[in-house]
Amino acid sequence: MKTENERGGPSRRALIGWGGAGLALGAAAAGGGVALSDGSLGLASADTDHAVTFHGAHQAGIATPVQDRLHFAAFDVKTEDRAEFVQLLKDWTAAARLMTAGKPVGEGAYGGLAEAPPDDTGEALGLSPSRLTLTLGFGPSLFERFGLADRRPAALADLPKFPGDNLDASRTGGDLCVQACADDPQVAVHAIRNLARVGFGKVAVRWSQLGFGKTSSTTPDAQTPRNLMGFKDGTRNIAGTETARLDKHVWVSGSDGDAKSAWMAGGSYLVARRIRMNIETWDRTSLQEQEDVFGRDKGEGAAVGKAKEHDPPFLKAMKPDAHVRLAHPDSNDGITILRRGYSFTDGTDGLGRLDAGLFFLAYQRDVREGFIPLQRRLSAHDALNEYIQHVGSAVFAVPPGVRDSHDWWGRALFSKEA
Repeated sequence: MKTENERGGPSRRALIGWGGAGLALGAAAAGGGVALSDGSLGLASADTDHAVTFHGAHQAGIATPVQDRLHFAAFDVKTEDRAEFVQLLKDWTAAARLMTAGKPVGEGAYGGLAEAPPDDTGEALGLSPSRLTLTLGFGPSLFERFGLADRRPAALADLPKFPGDNLDASRTGGDLCVQACADDPQVAVHAIRNLARVGFGKVAVRWSQLGFGKTSSTTPDAQTPRNLMGFKDGTRNIAGTETARLDKHVWVSGSDGDAKSAWMAGGSYLVARRIRMNIETWDRTSLQEQEDVFGRDKGEGAAVGKAKEHDPPFLKAMKPDAHVRLAHPDSNDGITILRRGYSFTDGTDGLGRLDAGLFFLAYQRDVREGFIPLQRRLSAHDALNEYIQHVGSAVFAVPPGVRDSHDWWGRALFSKEA
């Protein structure tokens, strides 16, 4: 095990309770922050076959091949201290760097001081990285803090109220978000849980969502997944290998906007919507009506009048209110978004109906030119609206990636004064 000097920071015994108790004493209180170990204790060593690279020009978890499971969390910021918040972002980055490699946070889940909580919760002991990605975003409300008002990008627009919205305030908004995707649900939950512990006293979970059964794919050669209505979803979703489409529709360019949004170059904008499906009504609907609603057949996923799923659709052959016809780029002046949605089931609503549906995640270069005009059209005319309702909503600016071991989440936003 490395000594305190070799780690370059205070040991766990000098910083009792970091993460577990949320206390920053001694050097940490003076801005020294948290020392994270090299992973010699706790979780299994990183398996290069199952670990996604954390560093890069863009954050992982956007164009990355979609994993099987999701734990998404929105946080409220509790601290009023800018320096303390910046230190949290650095600590979160260091923890994320370790967890995505399959390593523990701090000195691990055991072997430390018996009188203090472990640095890592331990439920991922022995598990592989499972392609874990952690993606961080900043909500509009964060820019009301820390003197950031003049750095809020215009593209981070507040979402208007759409027809049919029935938003639950307890599942809406947030100063921050972290999207954890992995092939093992325990790995995803472990990641969010540990970040929440690291942030204790500085941030608090506002709401969270577990997801399973990816409903979109960013891998063109993979089978298109199905949503809980049984239909294939995201047939022409942007693939992670389509560099030109990503540059055009997903990644923010340095030439976008003005000086106050320059820090977002290489980032993207995320819209998260919790969409409840009226499962019981849908399950009593005839097959023909179901196919008419979507504009595709349920078996192959082919558009109306076509034989194969990927055959170019003839939109005019579909009913005017068919979902595919209304959502297709050709019906929306080319609007294209990258989707990473997941199915969810959260028990029942107390009336014997499943609380189930789609947790919709969409990345785009500008919310004003992506989700907002598209959803305005869909919310007004889509036949699918009879069977769904949007009950949660949030929008976030997702900054560029962490480029190396010296970089940290959000550095460009805070760099002038951090």
